[in-house]
Amino acid sequence: MSTEAFDVAVVGGGLHGLSAALHLARAGRRVAVIERRWTGRHASGATAAGVRTLGRDIAEIPISLEAMAMWHKIADIVGDPCGFHAHGQLRVAETAEHMPALLQREAKIRALGCTHEEIIDAAELRRLVPALSPHCVGALVARRDGAADPHRTILAFRRACEAENVAIVEDCGVEAVDRQGNDWLLVCGQRRFRAPVVVNAAGAWAARLAALFGDEITLGVRASMMIVTERLAPLLAPVVSVVGRALSFKQSDQGTLVIGGGLQGAADLDRERSSVNFSELAKGARAASDLFPAVRGVRIARCWTGIEAQTRDHLPVIGASPNAPGLFHAFGFSGHGFQLVPVVGAILTDLVVEGTTRREIAAFAPRRLMQERVAA
Repeated sequence: MSTEAFDVAVVGGGLHGLSAALHLARAGRRVAVIERRWTGRHASGATAAGVRTLGRDIAEIPISLEAMAMWHKIADIVGDPCGFHAHGQLRVAETAEHMPALLQREAKIRALGCTHEEIIDAAELRRLVPALSPHCVGALVARRDGAADPHRTILAFRRACEAENVAIVEDCGVEAVDRQGNDWLLVCGQRRFRAPVVVNAAGAWAARLAALFGDEITLGVRASMMIVTERLAPLLAPVVSVVGRALSFKQSDQGTLVIGGGLQGAADLDRERSSVNFSELAKGARAASDLFPAVRGVRIARCWTGIEAQTRDHLPVIGASPNAPGLFHAFGFSGHGFQLVPVVGAILTDLVVEGTTRREIAAFAPRRLMQERVAA
């Protein structure tokens, strides 16, 4: 049985895996992406594709701001604009009681020397989103934020990888690994892959893959649900969320409304399936109709959910394995990884090629989620 040799094997064909492969190939590495199903099958294909710096954990702000600069030139990076529009993102206060939390957030961001989050009053809110219910009193806005088209983005990253001669191997799951000299041997059914470097971008299944290398990482799972409606005349441009409710609300280029916000369905990792909880999903529909009276009675076209990883601190795992030489992790984005896609590929390339990175990633170290080894 022949073995295919590469410089880097990226396991997982979602957007973070594709981004890593693209950056590594452009750094001169021979790269294979190994995907159990097909590119974008799970979290990347189910995302609302928000491109958001607004409300990020403080630890994520530096890389999120860098990623935003990359999104504003995404066509230069992957040869396609990915349906990205920077119409802003807002976190709306429905009552005066909601404003102090937003003001405190703005003050915290300013104290860090950042200015990307800005408080606006009811008049400016109404100017930006005329369709919003008049009871809303203000908001926090990130004006350079926006949203993209997830499927167009997956295709753009895949095509860019193929243009750099990345081998994309689908319907190929890693079943076992073995250390052979300075290389890792990945056993995938009847196929074998050999590489000194492995990138674990396996999403919700990343902890299982990590365990094959001896990294025991605690990881949960999410099944965030989405609603898409029939097409409507233009209603709003920014992406809208709201204090105290699970809501993310935007309108696509096609006119459909995309409603999410982190409401959870059920996920089954073994069967690779997720399901919608309609009673929970109704909360999102109610929030949308409360904030936007014009959408009451609009017909729902479809609902879905996808499977993704969630860490206990909701921060991603990005960094080198402390146990397995040549293994690097990038997973656990906990419902907010889409915007970080371009910069995470650059970070992984730094780590693989240079052995370090200038980016601030200490908070994402794999070790923080690893089970303590008990001495024999």
